[in-house]
Amino acid sequence: MSEDTKVHAELRESFGKGFARRLRAAGKIPAVIYGHGTEPVHVALPGHQVSLLLRRANALLELDIEGTPQLALVKDVQKDPVHQIIEHIDLLVVKKGEKVAIDVPIIVVGEPAAGTTVNQDANTISIEAEATHIPQNIEVSVEGLEDGAHITAADVVLPKGSSLLTDADVLVVAISIPAEQDLGEEGEAAAGEEAAEEAAAE
Repeated sequence: MSEDTKVHAELRESFGKGFARRLRAAGKIPAVIYGHGTEPVHVALPGHQVSLLLRRANALLELDIEGTPQLALVKDVQKDPVHQIIEHIDLLVVKKGEKVAIDVPIIVVGEPAAGTTVNQDANTISIEAEATHIPQNIEVSVEGLEDGAHITAADVVLPKGSSLLTDADVLVVAISIPAEQDLGEEGEAAAGEEAAEEAAAE
């Protein structure tokens, strides 16, 4: 765990929209920690630091709950739909060495064969990984792939120690020749016919 994932959390015993609003006004984010059969723990987190950490997918926080250390995985972030202000966070208790199920973003890298285009059908895949070794994303290379090539979830190279939860047959990426090229040729032909008709009319 790196230093920037260490977060000081304050226990809170007051609830309700009014209290949550005052917390946010003070630069803090209300959150609840649950899991492993424990009672939910309500805390307040430092807003700016946590907002930066949440830019990463599946952020893992090393909490210091008033002197008690606790690893927690961000499971849900509730935001104001208009202002995009974080209103509440759900955190899942995890332990070192434990495996968790998460959705990981797919990043397409490389260039396919000339004249083809990349169609990304799945933006994420579900995997099981160690809580302390969760990948921020998984790269899928399309370098040199020809028209008709496709990559399924089973073809994706997973990080060491991870296993696939998504159905193996799910299409992730497909390579094809853009239909616009054919439409373009038809459009050019139609434009030529229109020009000929206009010339004849004159």
